[in-house]
Amino acid sequence: MQWFGLATYEKNLKRHTAWVDNAKLYDLVELNRVGDLGIAAPLLQSIEQTISAWDQLQLEPLVDRIKNLIQSGQVTYLASNTYTLCSPYQPGRIFAAASNYYEHAQEMGTKLIERSESSPFVFMKAETCITHPGSPVIKPSSVQKLDWEVELGVVIGVGGRHISVEKALDHIAGYVVFNDISSRDLTRRNDYPFSHDWFRGKSFETFGPMGPWLVPRDCLGSPNNFRLLLDVNGVRMQDGNTKDMIFDTAEQIAYLSRMTTLKPGDLIATGTPTGVGMGRNIFLQPGDIMKASIEGIGYIENQVEAEIDH
Repeated sequence: MQWFGLATYEKNLKRHTAWVDNAKLYDLVELNRVGDLGIAAPLLQSIEQTISAWDQLQLEPLVDRIKNLIQSGQVTYLASNTYTLCSPYQPGRIFAAASNYYEHAQEMGTKLIERSESSPFVFMKAETCITHPGSPVIKPSSVQKLDWEVELGVVIGVGGRHISVEKALDHIAGYVVFNDISSRDLTRRNDYPFSHDWFRGKSFETFGPMGPWLVPRDCLGSPNNFRLLLDVNGVRMQDGNTKDMIFDTAEQIAYLSRMTTLKPGDLIATGTPTGVGMGRNIFLQPGDIMKASIEGIGYIENQVEAEIDH
């Protein structure tokens, strides 16, 4: 399938959905009006609605018709200074994989047993952590060791329980860039007999930059060879590839579905490669700019700001 993305943007204080072609946004309502595409109204209102009906969508003919509209000049793209790009959608739940790259585990001092004797380690982030491309990441006054983690975000489009590894990729709607912002000091506990608290260290509001748009699964092929990059202030910090995951995307979906029924709109943050700040003893400060990118999807930039005392 030809590449395209689905985006959410804000204009005149209202949210709209857009088709993305060559990094340019085309309003979906306008495309439907000009091209008489026959897209159902709810699917035009939000990407959440689109994801909820993902298994009913006929994307292939829609892609061809919209591409023809764009190439014929019947519709024009939105000027970048006329809108604000938002996170493509609001996940219902966020599942995140811990220590899913060997080199990252090593830099964090995590000792792993043999893969054959293990299974994915998954925690949850609060869904309220999601923030937009270009929006600030707020550093709480209680956080001293603020860190970055570029990750492949996998968006579930078809729900299910007891999903097999062989069929797991069929349940994916698409992919996003996700930056799993982490407070390294608050993920450690000494007031309980449990040493780690990932929920506390990763669930502050704005700790989940996501975007820039959702790229459907069939536009990109296998998720097992995506290059992930993250720069801080223009300096390359992370440069990894999903082929180096310990448990790949299909295995994570199958594992989660053994415990819970996955639902359309669930987001799986599949783990980060080596190169986080903790491994270098370098942490984010107000004014720092992060650029997280995945080849084939796009990039998001977010600047760190200090929390304003209330």
